Amino acid sequence: MIREKEWWPRLQNRLLFTGPTLFAFITVMIVPFLYGIYLTMTNWDGIATSHTLVWFDNYTKVFQDKVFWQSFGLTLKYVFFTVVLVNAVAFLLALGLSRGLKGQNLFRAGFFLPNLVGGIVLGLIWQFIFSNVFVFLGEKANIPLFSYSWLADPEKAFWALVVVTVWQYAGYMMVIYIAGLMSVPHDVLEAASIDGANRWTKLRRMILPLMVPSFIVCIFLTLQRGFMVYDVNLSLTKGGPFKSTEMVSMHVYEKAFLSRDYGLGQAEALVLFLLVAAITLLQVYFGKKMEVEA
Repeated sequence: MIREKEWWPRLQNRLLFTGPTLFAFITVMIVPFLYGIYLTMTNWDGIATSHTLVWFDNYTKVFQDKVFWQSFGLTLKYVFFTVVLVNAVAFLLALGLSRGLKGQNLFRAGFFLPNLVGGIVLGLIWQFIFSNVFVFLGEKANIPLFSYSWLADPEKAFWALVVVTVWQYAGYMMVIYIAGLMSVPHDVLEAASIDGANRWTKLRRMILPLMVPSFIVCIFLTLQRGFMVYDVNLSLTKGGPFKSTEMVSMHVYEKAFLSRDYGLGQAEALVLFLLVAAITLLQVYFGKKMEVEA
């Protein structure tokens, strides 16, 4: 009887503190997510007050939509290069700005600053740079690479998008890597120096293995942001020229809101969510296996 009387006050206390947060999470996240799954089985156009169930027809159309899979393949290519370049640049910046360099805090703030600029504004700024500044410099300095706007070339427009992404996120990932470098035990590095290990050996055999948790976090964040890129894609290239830079998020948006096929667009969004979740979970799983203890 005593135990039966004890659990109710405990439950009341937990609901008092976690109830509002749990209610907000369910109403803002869970309910819309479940309703979105329901909409994937309808032919709703996003405007009409009524719709009918088509069950799994939208999912069949997703796998038959060649444009969706082409944009997904382009997004995979974009994610690969941005993940590699963002993390490589961020890690090199972290190494260079964690050695006691004079004014390094100022440099850290400077490299982190682009992450604070909104994606739409960032894209417009770089659109001006690629279309005007680089072209002007290319003509004056006779540099063929910048003799015309990258945004007008289907191949170079993709790399323009990659460059802007690296410039935007490298500083943010740099901060995470700096935190990881600061957590590496100094006594381990000092012992390695006494044993005659040079900088390259310490980096390869000690620092990098102990930095695996930071790599997991940074790769996870860059994967997530790479797959979900939309704002920079919209303001910088608008998916052009000739849809050569239309990432999968932009395709899903256009399918749902511009083509007025919300049910199919929602189905594509759900398939994209499952694919991205599977990729990121695999990345975290294999990353965790590589972790070592100091």
